[in-house]
Formats: sequence, structure tokens, C-alpha cells
Amino acid sequence: MKIAVFDTYVLRPDGRRMHFDILVRDQEPDKGIDAVLAHGRRYLAAKQLPAESLTAQACRFCHVQAAAPAVEQEIARSGFAIIELQHCD
Repeated sequence: MKIAVFDTYVLRPDGRRMHFDILVRDQEPDKGIDAVLAHGRRYLAAKQLPAESLTAQACRFCHVQAAAPAVEQEIARSGFAIIELQHCD
């Protein structure tokens, strides 16, 4: 499976800049950024962080790549996957 990677940054309430990637099926960017943002907001809400802080300016398409098996499974289960990079604890 090919996936689209969206590089995402969100300012946390504690002032730290959170950095994570949102991974979706490669055809999903055609649906618009709204679907990708909805996945990011769902992730932030699960971490009990303000989901409204995620905007299209903070979430940019980066590239398309082949998915690892674990990523494919997560996308099949929930429609997206997240790679936590900085300050996601």
C-alpha cells in the first residue's frame, strides 16, 4: 500500500511544539485536507489536547511512500496512522 505523509505541528498548551506525521492511503489527499485534519483532531482529542489547534497551515502534505505492515494494519483498522516525532508524550 502507498501512503501519503502529512508533516504536522501543533502548539501544546504547555508551550511545547508537538510534531507528528499523519499517514493516510495515498488517494486520500484527493478528498481534501479536511479528512486528514479530522484524523489529526481525533488523535489530539485522544491525547486530551485541544483539537482546534490543528489547522491546514500546521498540516502539510510531505510525500508518498510504501507503508510498513504495521502502518497498513493501523490504517485498515482506523483509517489513519500517526508517527509521533517530538513532544507527543
